[in-house]
Amino acid sequence: MPVLTLRGMDAPLASALREEAQRRGLSMNALVLELVRQGLGLAERRRRHHDLDTLAGTWSSNEVAEFLQNTSDFETIEESLWR
Repeated sequence: MPVLTLRGMDAPLASALREEAQRRGLSMNALVLELVRQGLGLAERRRRHHDLDTLAGTWSSNEVAEFLQNTSDFETIEESLWR
């Protein structure tokens, strides 16, 4: 597999790449590959949405129990509808 070395990277660019890689949970190498693919139109057309990330893991045990209780009807299968 070919190896590419980037020379001439200034501190602001390196810092921005490092921060973006950390934000996305990627290595800097993976981020740069992703950005190059996008720039060349070779990226997969997957879209990742992060608008609900702040809610992940924020419910208390009581809130989870209440949610499960209030949505338990969705687990019921009406047999007559499947005949």
